[in-house]
Amino acid sequence: MKKSLLLNHLFTFFLTTSACSNGDCQMLESCSAATDCAPGLYCGNCPQLGKTQPFCTRGQAIIPTSIINELPFNKYTWLVTHNAFSIVDAPLLTGPQRITFYNQEDSVTNQLRNGVRGLMLDMYDFENDIWLCHSFRGQCYNITAFQPAINTLREVEAFLSSNPAEIVTIIIEDYVHTPKGLTNLFMNAGLDKYWFPVSKMPKKGEDWPTVTNMAQDNHRLLVFTSDSSKEATEGIAYQWRYMVENEPGDPGIQQGSCPNRKESKPLTSKAASLFLQNYFPTMPVQAEACKENSTPLKDMVSTCYKAAGNTMPNFLAVNFYMRSDGGGVFDALDRMNGQTLCGCASVTSCQAGAPFGACRNNVVSNSTLPAGHPSGSFSGTVQFTGSSSQIDVTSFFGRSLCSI
Repeated sequence: MKKSLLLNHLFTFFLTTSACSNGDCQMLESCSAATDCAPGLYCGNCPQLGKTQPFCTRGQAIIPTSIINELPFNKYTWLVTHNAFSIVDAPLLTGPQRITFYNQEDSVTNQLRNGVRGLMLDMYDFENDIWLCHSFRGQCYNITAFQPAINTLREVEAFLSSNPAEIVTIIIEDYVHTPKGLTNLFMNAGLDKYWFPVSKMPKKGEDWPTVTNMAQDNHRLLVFTSDSSKEATEGIAYQWRYMVENEPGDPGIQQGSCPNRKESKPLTSKAASLFLQNYFPTMPVQAEACKENSTPLKDMVSTCYKAAGNTMPNFLAVNFYMRSDGGGVFDALDRMNGQTLCGCASVTSCQAGAPFGACRNNVVSNSTLPAGHPSGSFSGTVQFTGSSSQIDVTSFFGRSLCSI
């Protein structure tokens, strides 16, 4: 009798804890590993929103050009990783323990595989080379250095080489003073063959070429710098000549307000055809990102859309992009692209060649990626435990000195 009761308890436990596995689990269903979840989903958690166990969340973006193609580049919204190089558990290459903030959790290669199409990179002169650093006062130090920039750029080159229809944007916070330093860096990484010429960039807010034409011309790498002099000396586009941008850090996540960055033209300006929305706190905290990348994100997208005169952002820059309470940044992107590209609630409702507003099942998807959508990879080092990003560096740098 006791043995039978024990077996019944074990059977019940098995059913309640293993309701799905081996790629069968849908969004918001409980999971124990990424392999439990269906394609495009990842096994995450969000204790900050009262979640008591891991569950399947969106882990990949739907590339909008896979549904609606042949539109100008500036009609789409693309996912951008803020400080894409500042990765939790990145190897220490300079000796001492790194003391800085962290903003992402997996490799740049994995970010690109999962649908990221824009990378924010901070570049500095360091060790007679150009390095990626998360530093302050325009100087890179052993304790703020990550790796030589060419390593990351070679990851980008490998992705572009393997994906001939994809377009990647790199936005550089530029502290490089070596003459022709960036020009030589991109050439040595093999990226010059993909370069979109600054001479062909719209200067007065006109539409960009279509994504189809950009791919045909192999102009699939857009590079912007924060150094205005580089446009004349190296042919690298000065960021705020071509895009408007809201304030980064805490001002960019305050509900009901979306002020423009001081270097940027007003968000309502028609003189620039690209709009970058920053959405990340000044102090990044891994554990809080799942909450930040959920309902508050969608609310801020709406706020910034209105602040820009009903213009949808072309770039959405976030921290810890895979963390959410379910749909996260990926669901926000689907909604943004759906509204702009076809007038539907989600890009999954868009129909190629159909009139604007002719939507298929005009509801926001709550499950996996659409049939036929290419699966990416979760081979990166995404970690949903640990808190390396919570290192308190304010007493060392001073909050106002840290590079965002």
